Amino acid sequence: MANVITPRSEDYARWYTDVVMQSQMADHSPVKGCMVIRPLGYALWEAMQRDLDARFKETGHQNAYFPLFIPESFLHREAKHVEGFSPETAVVTHAGGSKLEEPLVIRPTSETIIYAMFSKWIRSYRDLPLLYNQWANVVRWEMRTRLFLRTTEFLWQEGHTAHATEAEAEEEALKILEIYRRFAEEQMAIPVYSGIKTESEKFAGALRTYCIEGLMQDGKALQAGTSHNLGQNFSKVFDVKFQTKEGQWAHVWQTSWGVSTRLVGAIVMAHGDDNGLVLPPRLAPVQVVIVPIWKTDSERARISEAARLAAEELKGAFRVTADLREEFSPGWKFNEWELKGVPLRLEIGPRDVEKDQCMAVRRIDRRKTPVPRGALASRVAQLLEEIQADLLEKARAFLRENTRDVKDYESFKRGLDELGGFFRAHWCGSADCEQHIKQETKATIRCIPLNGNREEGKCLRCGARSTAWVYFARAY
Repeated sequence: MANVITPRSEDYARWYTDVVMQSQMADHSPVKGCMVIRPLGYALWEAMQRDLDARFKETGHQNAYFPLFIPESFLHREAKHVEGFSPETAVVTHAGGSKLEEPLVIRPTSETIIYAMFSKWIRSYRDLPLLYNQWANVVRWEMRTRLFLRTTEFLWQEGHTAHATEAEAEEEALKILEIYRRFAEEQMAIPVYSGIKTESEKFAGALRTYCIEGLMQDGKALQAGTSHNLGQNFSKVFDVKFQTKEGQWAHVWQTSWGVSTRLVGAIVMAHGDDNGLVLPPRLAPVQVVIVPIWKTDSERARISEAARLAAEELKGAFRVTADLREEFSPGWKFNEWELKGVPLRLEIGPRDVEKDQCMAVRRIDRRKTPVPRGALASRVAQLLEEIQADLLEKARAFLRENTRDVKDYESFKRGLDELGGFFRAHWCGSADCEQHIKQETKATIRCIPLNGNREEGKCLRCGARSTAWVYFARAY
């Protein structure tokens, strides 16, 4: 099966599409720029949903749902917001056979319609904080699309909160950023840099935007999540006010934050190899596949029964399947399950039955380990945790090796072309320098680290005084 996958070294973009398509995670739809998420891809997204949803609820957030359609006038109330999203919006002008009195925008994000509702629900300081999240689809009319990474319609969660003070809103935005960072590392096995976006890169209408940035195997950065302190920009526009304890009226402070099905693409690009997907055990829809191996009919019934019993023992504790199909050879099954990224394969052949064991094979490196039948569940649990840890350490090593300090602009440009990765460099804070670097190199400031970067230096481009360094990279 790997023969139909373009090698990463030959064409990384083609490799990515081949893996997504051949593993049956997603497919192109009849609507240009949209995708069909197939069961494997959707199961991975569901695993992400379950974990993130639990983390949100643990911190007091509640799920709700708001309409897909937004009155066009709502977007125009916040000038920066409409300016940021106008090129991407899809607008409904006719419905039910007649022209609408007011066009409806298909939601590109929900700040406007949610805050129109907040203005109805919030009256007193006792109503705060209001901590909402919704799981939904959005539409942004993209010109150049790629499965999971950038599509016209995609799935995401978007949190929206209202607070009495700026300090509370800032605490919320940073709390969510940390949730995203921990999820990326603990579940996805992808280490990230976290920090604040520059003014030119922040969310349209936000006071401040925070983000996490991962590094893909081709040396490009991927923005994996954002958390925004919106200040009072939207609350003033939509008149979201509350009566304070002192009896005065004040506008709320708000946040919004989200991650999307882009995270599915991140897992493909961060861990996959030339044989297909490599999925982290904590999120893999199938963690363990059991493949019986026989040569004769007399062996088949005995070994198939051993595989079935092993699967029964593991069910409940693990997401496991026994591949008992007789029309495919063991080798064919090995290739198929490797393509689909299953972290651990258990092989059971005649000798394994005689020794009362299984042979465990790790997807990450194909390393084999005999597992006594009597210790099957405990050993499988141990192996899956080892695989999860090894994936994260491998990704951490890759991030370390591909993060470089740079002080010379020409060296920076050569490094981008020849090596890729993150470049840690000083920046004077000038929007003009930032824009020139972007135009000349196609690299952007991915984030300004929140901690540990207060040091004197000279701007990478202009040589002016700098008090902090930033992370530059080319990005998706």
